[in-house]
Amino acid sequence: MSDAALWGALADPHRRAIVALLLERPRPVGEIVEACGLSQPSTSKHLRVLREAGLVRVRQDAQRRVYALDPAPIAALDAWLAPYRARWNRSLDALGRRLDGTGETPDDT
Repeated sequence: MSDAALWGALADPHRRAIVALLLERPRPVGEIVEACGLSQPSTSKHLRVLREAGLVRVRQDAQRRVYALDPAPIAALDAWLAPYRARWNRSLDALGRRLDGTGETPDDT
């Protein structure tokens, strides 16, 4: 799994919707098709991209293919975002302290 494949897979809104569905629980292809409102071939293409990026796993259940999220790439994304999240939180905390210290009310304008 390359970073480019991971980011590329998540760049598409349909694939993000599929990831959100799979966050709830594993689902068969037919259920994903119905929930996303896409055609079966289109959904299969999106699932292939997600699978090749390592974001989802597939298992055969009789005649159905059931897809589930693979948590490892999501954890890698979370780790990559952690320093940015910390910086944003510090900036937002500083802004909150600044706004709390102004003492202005809407009537002061």
